[in-house]
Amino acid sequence: MKILIADAFEKTGIDSLKALGCEVVCTPDAGMEGIPSALAAHRPAALIVRSTKVPATSVKAAADAGVRIIVRAGAGVDNIDIGAASGVGIRVCNCPGMNAVAVAELTMGLLLSCDRRIPDQTLEARQGRWNKKEYSSRARGLKGSTLGVIGAGAIGRAVVKRAVAFEMRVLVWSRSITAEHAGDLGAEWGGNDTPALLDLASRCDAVTIHLPLAHDTKGLLGPAFIDRLRPGTYVINTSRGGVIDETSLREAVRSKGLRVGLDVYESQPGSSQTAPGEWASETARLGPGVYATHHVGASTEQAQDAIAREVVRIIGEYRRTGRVENCVNP
Repeated sequence: MKILIADAFEKTGIDSLKALGCEVVCTPDAGMEGIPSALAAHRPAALIVRSTKVPATSVKAAADAGVRIIVRAGAGVDNIDIGAASGVGIRVCNCPGMNAVAVAELTMGLLLSCDRRIPDQTLEARQGRWNKKEYSSRARGLKGSTLGVIGAGAIGRAVVKRAVAFEMRVLVWSRSITAEHAGDLGAEWGGNDTPALLDLASRCDAVTIHLPLAHDTKGLLGPAFIDRLRPGTYVINTSRGGVIDETSLREAVRSKGLRVGLDVYESQPGSSQTAPGEWASETARLGPGVYATHHVGASTEQAQDAIAREVVRIIGEYRRTGRVENCVNP
């Protein structure tokens, strides 16, 4: 079985795939534009990607090359055109839950950054400026504050666990859990419908988003939600950029003093690196009080090792039995 890996991937995973008897071709710098030609050149049975986008044109190239399965080495699959894959009979699968702890850790880091303005302090220190007056006694502190966790999948639950350890009051909004489930997590249930979501916005000192990007979540946190946020609320998004309306968010940063921590954006590059000036986030450019990372929530060695093991397990199972584990378009 020949496999094309069109993104950076752990060496342990590559070695394990070879140990299964697979022929592995790695083109980590192919990018979205290079995937079709790589597929045509190598004609693999399986394609593995991380964050590189696989639009309909690449899906067609995959079908023409004989690809039968696309594996997303991560949880979200919005970088792959699932409809196009279904239309040509290619199954798509993912690795849910493998990066939950890593994303939860970054979420807490962004939350702390919003409260203590750590990046702003670091920048001033690097510039040789001592500004204790600005930062002393200007943080609210997290203990006793109310955190709204929107989405209670593996990542959301991992965030709840860490927020509870910080002695925060946690409200969970989710379409998939009940009040009893929330209680088991040490949290309070914040409901499961739109009115409850808007009510949660008005009750929290901070909110953090952990939803997949789908037709029913795209723009879910729009102007109505953002209007209900209190002045000075901390807003963290480590899920997908399209879930929250960034235009409304920017307006609220200016008008209500929201502090924001983003790992994802409405518009972000399809490759892992761009030249200076090729990409810019209007939100990140708002300045102090907005903290931006580079969609690296899952980018810890621990998470990538776990994802690599899951990819190997999926490929091994498919090779042995033809069954596609974690299939998102059965």
